[in-house]
Amino acid sequence: MSATDGHGAGDGGGDSGEAPLVLDTAPPRPLGFRDQAAFWANLGVSLIGFSSAATVLGTGRAQLSFAASVTAVLVGTAVGTAMLAVAAVIGARTGAPAMAVLRGLFGTRLSYVPTVLNIVQCVGWGVYELTVIAMGAEAMTHSREWHWLFVVLAGAVTTALTIRPLGVIGLLRRYVAVAVGASMVYFTVQLVRQGVPDPAAGNWHGFLGATDYVLAVSISFVPLAADYTRHSRTPRASFWGTFSGYTVAQVWCYVLGLMALLQVGGDESRIFDTFLGVTAGWAFFAVLVVREVDQSFANVYSTAMSVHNLFPRVDRRVLTVGIGALVTALALPVKEFSSWYYGFLGLIGSVFVPLLAVLAVDYYLGRGRRGGWDLSDSAPGRPLMLLPWLLGFVTYQFLAPSDIGGWWSGLWERVHDWVHFTPQEWTSASLFAFAVSALATWALTPLTRGGAGQTEGAERVGDAGQADAAARP
Repeated sequence: MSATDGHGAGDGGGDSGEAPLVLDTAPPRPLGFRDQAAFWANLGVSLIGFSSAATVLGTGRAQLSFAASVTAVLVGTAVGTAMLAVAAVIGARTGAPAMAVLRGLFGTRLSYVPTVLNIVQCVGWGVYELTVIAMGAEAMTHSREWHWLFVVLAGAVTTALTIRPLGVIGLLRRYVAVAVGASMVYFTVQLVRQGVPDPAAGNWHGFLGATDYVLAVSISFVPLAADYTRHSRTPRASFWGTFSGYTVAQVWCYVLGLMALLQVGGDESRIFDTFLGVTAGWAFFAVLVVREVDQSFANVYSTAMSVHNLFPRVDRRVLTVGIGALVTALALPVKEFSSWYYGFLGLIGSVFVPLLAVLAVDYYLGRGRRGGWDLSDSAPGRPLMLLPWLLGFVTYQFLAPSDIGGWWSGLWERVHDWVHFTPQEWTSASLFAFAVSALATWALTPLTRGGAGQTEGAERVGDAGQADAAARP
């Protein structure tokens, strides 16, 4: 994947205005600030986001006040999106997809570890997205027997969009963002007019836990960001486009979801009824249901980009068609969300929050700062960099074990008993895990000098990485 691989910018690229078909082709860079802001704004608004407001609000006696919930959304989104924007800049600078970027951090072979984890994450999110699209369509039609048809249609549209990803991003900027914005404004006005009940007024207990859930959703896009920002004209446009677009959209989406939940007494299963219950709500809700395919598009396309790190010469169109079919098939038997969804969010955070810390510190303060990142197919292994990632994962799970099974929670309960520790409200798993991984990586920096820093193929993807590295702000 370095300039010395012998594959020019046009080799295997097909249409020069579209994303390359194979990994070792230099990417075109047509995306400016507005393109990226609109793209990330569309990803920040989702039907899952409305439902995920339940993770912030809580239930019963553990329910947060409306003010505390909104504050958790603001803080979690701002911190998570800042992390997302940092990852976006690395993609813009190197011109590499997200998982190929990790070759510089771990070496090519070891980068397969996070790659496989990201494939699992993206497939999981893709299944959730097709499921929520079907749920939205069912709520509109009052028909559950057509669940399979809604899933198949959403899967087919999703797969078709992945064939020309840069064209889709342009479409989102020109048309879709406007329609979504109009729908969000309409629902906001309608729900505010109905009033916002606050049964847990004054309660801030569980604030940091709610913040972690919001942060985890933003963080889930970190291992996808570079798949799109590698096509950015400048690193600055990628940072501010990502940060501004996603922050505004996710905060708006969550706050609207909170208002909708409170209208139905916090019953997550009835949240769509709130939107459909307002005047002409079905028309504006239909816009959001149809637009949700950009979420599933991002997950299917980024799965293909991750697979490209394993099989760099396979045509991405073949990959996206196969992955789209797989995600659709896996989504068919899933009728609704379960408690696994919340455990899934926690697990995502525990894997990718510390990974970003290691990535950012090594790129900006360590070997990457000295021009020592090798993104070629033969990048040597750096097993030492797995240690701070593992420390961060353990820290996160120690403070907030993911609810993925009784055996897992029981394991960490025994560890807590052994060290006489009780998790407190101030122990934010995300922030502590990030800090532990960042500090550990920084401490290891003196031990990672040299080596790949002296290689010829450092930090290059085709011809683009080399050219853009010279234009860094």
